[in-house]
This record gives sequence, C-alpha cells and structure tokens, in this order.
Amino acid sequence: MTFQTLLRKKSIEHIQLDAAAGIGALEGGGSGLRRTLGVVDLTALGIAAIIGAGIFSTIGNAAYNGGPAVAFLFVFTAIACAFAALCYAEFSSMIPVAGSAYTYAYASFGELVAWIIGWDLLMEYAIGNIAVAISWSDYFTTLMAGYGLNIPEYLTMDFLSASRGHAKVTELLASGNTLDQVRSIAGMATAVDGYFAWIKAPVFGGLRIVCDLPALAIVVIITALVFVGIQESKRASNVMVAIKLCIIFLVIVLGAYYVKPQNWTPFAPNGVSGVLKGVSAVFFAYIGFDAISTTAEECKNPQRDLPRGMMYSLIICTILYILISLVLTGMVNYKQLAVGDPLAYVFGPEGVNIPWVSGIIAISAVIAMATVLLVFQLGQPRIWMAMSRDGLLPPIFSSIHKRFKTPWFSTILTGFVVAIPSLFMNLTEVTDLTSIGTLFAFVLVCGGVLILNASDQKIERKFKTPYVNSKYIIPVAMLGICAWFIFFNRESMASFFSLHDPADPAIGVWDVVKHKIPLMLYMLLAGVLTVYCYLRSLSLLPVLGLLTCGYLMTELGWTNWARFLIWLLAGLICYFLYGNRHSKLGAQR
Repeated sequence: MTFQTLLRKKSIEHIQLDAAAGIGALEGGGSGLRRTLGVVDLTALGIAAIIGAGIFSTIGNAAYNGGPAVAFLFVFTAIACAFAALCYAEFSSMIPVAGSAYTYAYASFGELVAWIIGWDLLMEYAIGNIAVAISWSDYFTTLMAGYGLNIPEYLTMDFLSASRGHAKVTELLASGNTLDQVRSIAGMATAVDGYFAWIKAPVFGGLRIVCDLPALAIVVIITALVFVGIQESKRASNVMVAIKLCIIFLVIVLGAYYVKPQNWTPFAPNGVSGVLKGVSAVFFAYIGFDAISTTAEECKNPQRDLPRGMMYSLIICTILYILISLVLTGMVNYKQLAVGDPLAYVFGPEGVNIPWVSGIIAISAVIAMATVLLVFQLGQPRIWMAMSRDGLLPPIFSSIHKRFKTPWFSTILTGFVVAIPSLFMNLTEVTDLTSIGTLFAFVLVCGGVLILNASDQKIERKFKTPYVNSKYIIPVAMLGICAWFIFFNRESMASFFSLHDPADPAIGVWDVVKHKIPLMLYMLLAGVLTVYCYLRSLSLLPVLGLLTCGYLMTELGWTNWARFLIWLLAGLICYFLYGNRHSKLGAQR
C-alpha cells in the first residue's frame, strides 16, 4: 500500500454510472431517481430541515450564553453557510447524484479523505438525530403535561443531566437554601428537574434507572416508517413547512407585544466570547441545508434550482432566527433561557403566561421535529449505501429490501445508532459534536472546489461559484486583522500567547495550551492559505468558506476536538481493516 493508493480518485463519469446502477434501481429499475423537485420544493425542504431543534430548543442555550447579541451570531453563521452552500451547489451540478460531501470528496481529494468525510457524515446525521429526538422528547413531555398526563421525570431525562442536577441542587440545599430558593435561581430549572428525576428514579442493583423514554419511542416509530418505505412527498413537506412558519410568525408577532426593551440591556452581557460560545448551538440549527444536496438526482434542474433552494432557505431561516432571538431575549431575561423548550417557556407560567400559545407551540414542535427526524433518518442510510456501493463497507449496507425497496439493513442499524444513545446522552454534548462534524464537511467541500478548479478545469459545470480573485483581498484582509490585534486589542493577543491563566495561576501549562491548539492550527493553515491565494489567485468565495467554517471549528473547544479526533481515529482503523482492502476502485486498478 502506498500513499498514492490512499488518494486514488473516482472519476465523475464512474460516480454517475454507479449511481445509475445503484440508487437509481430503487425507482423500479430506471436509470435514475424520478426528477420532480423544483426550486420551491427544494426551498421548502431546506426550511423543513433547518427549522427544527435549532429554533425550538438550542436557540435557548445560545441566548443564555450570548444574550440578545446572539442575533449577530446567526448572521455570521449564515454567511459562513452561504459560502459552503455555493460550493455544494457547484459540486451537485457536476455530480448530480446522492452521496453528498462523501461523493464530492471521492472525486476531489481521493478515497482516504472520502472515507474520512463519509465516517464524519455518519456522526453528523446520527448525533444530529439524537439531538432532535431529545428535543422532541422535551416538547412531547410538555405537551402531555398540558393535558394532565405527567410522565415521571426519570423517564424523560438522560442519566448524566439527572446526576449533575442532583449534585448541584444538593450542594445548594446543603449551604442553607430552600428548594424554592434554588428553583428561583436563573438557569436552575433543568437542574431541579434532574434532582427530582434522580431521587424518584427506581434503583436496580445499585443503579438508578434514568432514561429518556419518549426519545427512544419517536426514533423507533420513525425508523419503522423509513423501513417500510414511507418517504416525505413534496406535498407533505410543504404542509409541514407551512405549519412551522405559521407558528413562528405567531410567536414573533404575539411575542413582540410582550417585549421589554430593558431585557436587551446589556445587549452583549458576556462580550464577544459569550456570543461565540453559542456557536455550536447556532450552527447546529443550520446543518439541515446540506441535506438538500442529497436530493440532486430528484431535481428537475439541479444546476439551477439547487443553489437557489439552498440560498433561499438560508436567507428565510436566518431572518426568522434573528427575529425569534430578539423576541425571546426581549420577553424574558436571557438568563432564563437555558431550557430545552424556550419558545414554550416564554409563554408559560415563568414568562408571559399564555397557556394556549404554549400548547400550540408544543404541538407544532412535536410535529416539526418529527419531520426533521424523518428527513435525516432517511439520509444516513443513503450515505452508508453509497459507501457500501464503493466497497468501503460490507455489501449488506447497500442491500435493498425486496418488498419495501429500501436499504433495510442500513435503516435498521441507523435506528439502533440513534435510539440507544438518545436514551442517555445530553443535548448540549451531542449538538457540539454534530456542529464540528458538519463544519469539517463544509471545509472539505470548499477545499474540494478549489482542488477541482486547479486540476480539472475542463469538467462541465452547469453552476459555478462566482469567481472573484483573492490574490490581494485575502492577504490585505489578513494583514488588517493582524494589525487590529496588534494596535487595538493587545490584551486578547497577550492572553492568547500567555502560557498561564491569569485568573488561576495554579492551572498547569498544558491545561492552558491545549485549549489554544485548535486556534493555533487554524492560524497556521490560514497563513498557508493566504500565501496560496497570492500565488495561485484562488477563487475568493470557497476560500472565505474555508476560513469562516474553519474558524467556527476553533470555537467548539478542546473537549469536542478530542472526541472528534477519537471518532476519526476509530474510522481510520475501520478503513484500514476493511475499506482499503475491499475498495472496488482499488480492485479495478
């Protein structure tokens, strides 16, 4: 095995032939999937995927960290996504087949990188669905409570949150606080719920039984629907989008009447660092737009409609996210929003207390997030099927059920991969992992466009990312950023290069440095990319996609990077044990 072997590429013509022989057969033996989606349908699909757990749940944690200024983070994140969306659109016009970033990486970077991004996409889809299932459970529990059906706390919460909540509340009670006083402390609502879940949970063999049973139930139901071939039609998708948009407009319009401007002061209580701390939660809200690329074979005119659908859905959802964040932080103090169901919370007893609105939000959220779960639960088996078609996974992953015409094994396995962790995992932890995986995919797609621009300029592109010469723009911008830190923000620069934590001198050097490693690597790679921009006159928009998405990755913290690298290492082990030996591309050569 040589390094060159690991970077063997799959030609675009080869990819298209495999798609015609593989996925296309699902439509009854035709040469390809039925092309029925137009720009309106694609926009609706994008909105359906984007407006889900992000706007109904994770926006609360982002607002808690950044305050009202989190609205600016939505703008920055949307711009970063827009750069990546253009690159996705260019690839989909060259390779209008399913497989998403995995297929694009196979054509541009080669097999090893394709495996890495495919393995990464498995984490993105699976963990993203775990987060959606957990959020669905929060809203379902609230909905049932509104009808007087109270599900025990220990069956609606993950083990870790219950344990941490019990420890935190017990510590406050031991210091002389009453339970009512603890409950009144901002940000303690989830901890109090965890406390009760822990003390009420049954004990078997010394282990407390605490699990999120509704999250498990919805995953089982959705997986069963996917297994028997129930897919979201254009009409169903458009209906679901209409429901989502109506309820969001209701929240914005009605909530505006209850906004208290004093809640917007201070606008950025935790500064820029506080705003950026919510980057994983905010970015998690946007990851759905890349699911549109998996529908390339079903578009009437992918080269025209895919970029429009992606950009329209991003613009519409960004405007809605900004308005929602401003309304939520205006209705209640941002410190109260660290809850799993912020929209229902602000209209509940702790907010303006309009029960009927809270009930409508709960119903719509249950429907909306179930739809998001369905979209991504359909997507992950297709990624597995594409990888199996290339020989990188065993053939059973691409095995099609004779009756239901679905990848039955991949679908069932997807159900297990999502259902079991949703019983026990924590919402914040899973959204962080999903965000870093998605950003990594975006970085590779942007980089893939630059590689194909340099190596395969003759490839037909029915849509091409607009070319703007970065030869001088990027170097000047980088110099400007450096000058700003040197002359106007010396404290931040000194803090970055310091090997000690001024707030706690007892912290060791490694404990300080390890958190700076992602940013150090980013600065090094950004410098190399800047030189390439000057020497090669690279296209500006893919470069900006690399720089913005790369920077967002550095904001996700050392712990998330460590977990992400462990996942990739496990993937590499699987590749060298199986994928490299069974690659159909390698066998043909």
